[in-house]
Amino acid sequence: MFGAIVHDEATTSGGAGRTERILRGALAWEIARFGAPLALGMALQTTFNLVDAYILGQMPRDEVGPALGALGICDQIAALGTIVSYGISTAAGAVVAQRQGASDHRGVKRATWQSTLLVVALGAVFAVLGLAFAGPIMRGLIGAKGEVAVLGTSYLRVSVTGSFTMFFLLQLTAIQRALGSAKTPASLLVLGNVINVFLALLFVFGPGPAPSPFDALTGLASSLHIPRMGMLGAAWATVIARLVVLIPIAWVGVRRFRVGLPPRGEVRPDLGEMRRVLRIAWPTSAQFVLRIGAGLLVNSLVARYFTTATDQTATTAMGLVFRLDTMAVFVAMGWGSAAQTFVGQNLGAKLLARARRSGWLTAGYDAINNLLLVLLVLFAGERLLRLFDNDDAPVGIAMLYLVNVAPSYLGLGLGVVLGNAMAGAGATRTTLAVDAIVLLGIQTPLCVLAVATFHADLAGLFRCVAATSWLGGALYALVYVRVPWLSRTPEPTAPPPG
Repeated sequence: MFGAIVHDEATTSGGAGRTERILRGALAWEIARFGAPLALGMALQTTFNLVDAYILGQMPRDEVGPALGALGICDQIAALGTIVSYGISTAAGAVVAQRQGASDHRGVKRATWQSTLLVVALGAVFAVLGLAFAGPIMRGLIGAKGEVAVLGTSYLRVSVTGSFTMFFLLQLTAIQRALGSAKTPASLLVLGNVINVFLALLFVFGPGPAPSPFDALTGLASSLHIPRMGMLGAAWATVIARLVVLIPIAWVGVRRFRVGLPPRGEVRPDLGEMRRVLRIAWPTSAQFVLRIGAGLLVNSLVARYFTTATDQTATTAMGLVFRLDTMAVFVAMGWGSAAQTFVGQNLGAKLLARARRSGWLTAGYDAINNLLLVLLVLFAGERLLRLFDNDDAPVGIAMLYLVNVAPSYLGLGLGVVLGNAMAGAGATRTTLAVDAIVLLGIQTPLCVLAVATFHADLAGLFRCVAATSWLGGALYALVYVRVPWLSRTPEPTAPPPG
């Protein structure tokens, strides 16, 4: 299978056909063809967590609530590291796309290698954090209680320590996407999800007991002496599945694009190149840390004001809805990655008007996806939630959240896509400023005041979240139109059609 994949284009310069389509093809069609696999691929990233949640939902009733509540918190905490890594990969993709557009192939290799060294260092840092600080984060920072805190600490230790697998997936797929490849990473992520399902069934239930048909692998687990690990098994399954998928993705990058290895004589860290990447990366990372931090704040407010040590129903509900929130964000990030590639390569080729149009068209495609997701949530949301937890109480709170928040996915997605488009031009400080205004200046004080001062109920807190998503989308649209985020390089006198 992989031999057929590799030989369609052998080198970085061999990707000229893709670059030509990005620079000169019919823009709406090329963005749709390029962006749809990326959006699908990012959606598949979230299915690692969806698979975990679904399988954990098949455990005995008294284990399901704490496990799903802990999983929702842990996924958001682990996402902080993922977002920092995403910033580096986004910056690397922006630099690579611009250099590819300018036919600077040695510069493509240099940016790829040096940004990958940064990802290696980040993985080492988060491995230490996961091993040493999982407990203090769950109990002290988040305020998790009871069995949620116990399960969450164990899960977090494995997931954060093994988060380097996600970091490298983001890095390798970002580089290949910047060079014009979208379908191969998405297809390999499908393979990763198949492996994740197999391993999760093997590790979560072990030799049993397990409900039918989830008992299919209990005999194999027994023969391999694999114990029943419950929630912790889901963490190990995800880390191992990602590690397995990394091998062919890295191989494709080296064989097809020749970018997995450093340029001749440039093996050592190049601080100048790293600083160039980090100047773009840190605002993007900080921007998405703010987004995840805002979600953690809402979770923390729910845990502190609407749960007790014996009743964690509201936390369980937040664990349920986090899956759908993440789906909306990751699909937007997929379309945003397409926008970043088109903006970056067209900017490198000095096609500024085409670069700007790319952001609007991509945002339109994401809006279509989000509209479908909102309709699905509103008309079939309860049935979806009951796949993971059939308890009426958390499902009721989760539906209250979705009715209030899900329509605002349209505003949220608009902000994410336009922010990624501006990141393709390196304007990450502008996007950071927008998110800081919305999340730190508005959402944080609004949510805290609503709950702590005005004693708002859960519906009131959820309406605050929705309002800031709409506001963020509107502000991004205004900035995209009014702020000069593109370089002032003159447009060619006869721009290509599309």
